[in-house]
Amino acid sequence: MSQLQGIISRLKSLQEQSSSGEPSQRFFEVNGERKCQVTYQPKSETFELEVYFDKEKPKRYQFDNIDMITIEIFDLIQ
Repeated sequence: MSQLQGIISRLKSLQEQSSSGEPSQRFFEVNGERKCQVTYQPKSETFELEVYFDKEKPKRYQFDNIDMITIEIFDLIQ
C-alpha cells in the first residue's frame, strides 16, 4: 500500500509543479532501469504515460484519472 501512496504523491507533485502552465515530467525506475515516464499536461489536465520496452519503441497512453495511471505504474514496476 505504501508503494501506491508513493506513486500518487509523485503524480500529485507533478500537478503542483505544472501550475505555471508548462508540462512537467517524472521517470519511474526499477533497479536503475527506466520503466516509464509520466508527463502531466496542465492545459488538458491529463497524464501521458510513456512505457519503455526492450528493443521496441515506447508506447504512449493518456489518462485523465490519477487512480488509473497509478495502477498502471504500479503494475509496471512490480
